[in-house]
Amino acid sequence: MKSTLLSEVYNPEIFREQGHALIDLLAGHLEESLRQNKKVINWNLPEDEKDFWEGFLASGSETDFFKEVLVHTTHVHNPRYIGHQVCAPAPIAALSGLVSAMLNNGMAVYEMGMAPTAIERIITDLIAAKIGFDKTARGILTSGGTLANLTAILAARKAKVMKDVWKEGSSDRLAIMVSEEAHYCVDRAARIMGLGSDGIIKVPVTDGFVMDSSKLEAYYQQATEKGLNVFALVGSAPSTATGIYDDLEDLAAFCKRHGLWLHVDGAHGGAAVFSDKYKKTVKGIELADSVVIDGHKMMLMSTITTALIFRDGSHSHTIFSQEADYLLQQSDKEDWFNLAKRTFECTKTMMSLQWFLLFKTYGEKVFDENVTTLYDLGQSFGKMIVADPDLELATTPGSNIVCFRFVHPGLSLEETNDLNRRIRQELLEEGKFYIVQTRIRGKQYLRCTIMNPFTTIQHLDELLSLVRIKARQILNA
Repeated sequence: MKSTLLSEVYNPEIFREQGHALIDLLAGHLEESLRQNKKVINWNLPEDEKDFWEGFLASGSETDFFKEVLVHTTHVHNPRYIGHQVCAPAPIAALSGLVSAMLNNGMAVYEMGMAPTAIERIITDLIAAKIGFDKTARGILTSGGTLANLTAILAARKAKVMKDVWKEGSSDRLAIMVSEEAHYCVDRAARIMGLGSDGIIKVPVTDGFVMDSSKLEAYYQQATEKGLNVFALVGSAPSTATGIYDDLEDLAAFCKRHGLWLHVDGAHGGAAVFSDKYKKTVKGIELADSVVIDGHKMMLMSTITTALIFRDGSHSHTIFSQEADYLLQQSDKEDWFNLAKRTFECTKTMMSLQWFLLFKTYGEKVFDENVTTLYDLGQSFGKMIVADPDLELATTPGSNIVCFRFVHPGLSLEETNDLNRRIRQELLEEGKFYIVQTRIRGKQYLRCTIMNPFTTIQHLDELLSLVRIKARQILNA
């Protein structure tokens, strides 16, 4: 018996009608966001939000679903969104996501994604060349920087540890070296790999939050004396909390001296390779063994897509040595097109589409313009804060990430920390701006990541004025 319900679910005319209505809704949302006609966020407590959606599931109209989603989510296209490290995606990138979701080619093997597989090879080769790698480099696209960093460290272990851990397991005491300001996902990856707390050697940073390369040798020798086999060093480009880049040339020289793998976590700022003005921030990146760059941070793409590039492309084929006869067959040639052999994922989205379409439609110039615009704003914002006696920078901005706090004479550290927490919470609940917060060396900072190229100096000045107003209201309450 033919299901009339399933016929309705897959009815092309219904899909056409729904699709047109949705595009009209999203285009209107984009227009309103750019014009700042609505709040960035309509803050709601978690339990109240849950209650709303339970009620909607029970009695709401499905025709209102997308409208309500817009009301109850954060609007990254609003220029007053200056919060987390996700971009305001180019509309054409979002359309690529719709095509990927509709076609649903899983890409584990070549025939389940012929076009996106070939496109992925082209895109990763292009990024490798931009980094400064030669034609032996290879890369993959994967679901986010966390997974990409884990994959890179697995490759490092495969390349640098004599024992075949994949087949034999390991009871050896292995370790990696990282900045104390490295993203938490690097620590998480090391723990997933069984390195434990002792296997994560956190190198101190300078007063300017750069990994202190003068301490690398001492920390390495201390680890060796403890019986740890250090096989990799991870550099930040930049660190997530402060936006400061490590000195990649110094790190590369140290790795060469000790035969270590150099991995660069450029999830946020690796895209600086496309900026004529700011590519100096990643000087030495071409010396790395592996590099991670997120498309959904500085490259105008929708979440979630990350490029992982290996200087020596053979390493991208040896990480996951595993048989799956129903999917994969042995090959004497470079089997770049069967991606399940090279990624942690078997099924993955056709994420290469948005990379390719942005390159094809706008060229590299769009990434240069985006990175340069946002980093210029970071520099200007830092100068505005320095000029204000009520405000204090954590450090001079090295990117579009800016950390600052309101200070007031006579307040203790804890009182100052509490004041800045309350300022941020009031901004969140008001919803006109969206910024986040971080704690650095015991101090609570307001943290801004300027991700929208339509944010202006006027917006930043308005934010600082609002911070001062909120602070004085709290102090005088």
